[in-house]
Amino acid sequence: MRLKGKVAIVTGGAHGIGHAYCLALADEGAKVVVADIDEKGAIATVQEIEAKGGEALALKTDISDQKSTEEMAKRTVEKFGEIDILVNNAALFSRVPMTRATFDKIPLAEWERMMTVNLTGAFLCIRAVVPQMKTQGGGKIINISSSAYFTGTGNRVHYLTTRGGIIGMTRGLAHELGEFNINVNCVAPGSTLSEEADIQDYEKKVELRKRAVSLRALKRIEYPEDLVGAIVFLASKDSGFITGQTIVVDGGQVMH
Repeated sequence: MRLKGKVAIVTGGAHGIGHAYCLALADEGAKVVVADIDEKGAIATVQEIEAKGGEALALKTDISDQKSTEEMAKRTVEKFGEIDILVNNAALFSRVPMTRATFDKIPLAEWERMMTVNLTGAFLCIRAVVPQMKTQGGGKIINISSSAYFTGTGNRVHYLTTRGGIIGMTRGLAHELGEFNINVNCVAPGSTLSEEADIQDYEKKVELRKRAVSLRALKRIEYPEDLVGAIVFLASKDSGFITGQTIVVDGGQVMH
């Protein structure tokens, strides 16, 4: 177990890819805090971890609210004594409807909300956990971007802007926090079949994800399980001398 005894916070951990991150970190021995605005979903994920013998805590967290992120960090330390890993996964994308249209058709309120959740939210979560990491003498921060940032997919420029901003944040903070032995890296998933849905919606999602297959070196659909190896690696001591980097996990569509 590469993360035995470590404490990991995963934002947006109740569903989809975040849910897979939580299970994988727990399987590697980490104590996992499932921080999600969907409290019932977070509790269900915790129950799943505990059923396999792991330790976990569900926290209702709104990452766009500073007090909520500070409470997330405080309760994590109260429960487990430290914060070793933050996976900044929560973002607006699929579960909350997003306008897919040209830039001039995106409502300004939606643009501002996307920036607040996807960028400011990640920023606030980092600010909340860094004081504890400094006290401990180090930590691992893993931000989540998207391979779509590199391909420049149209009709969702507000989302792509936040994904590029996450990479910039990763690089800047890697420099700022390196002296405190805090690694800051990023994972950029490709088009991934992940979210729960009824059978009709699921079939539509499968067809959508199949469109990316022909563009990849590896000719198949991407699933959450394809991403967890990169997360565990960046959370472990194996990546101790890696910081400021973005790992694209998309089957070889983007190569940089």
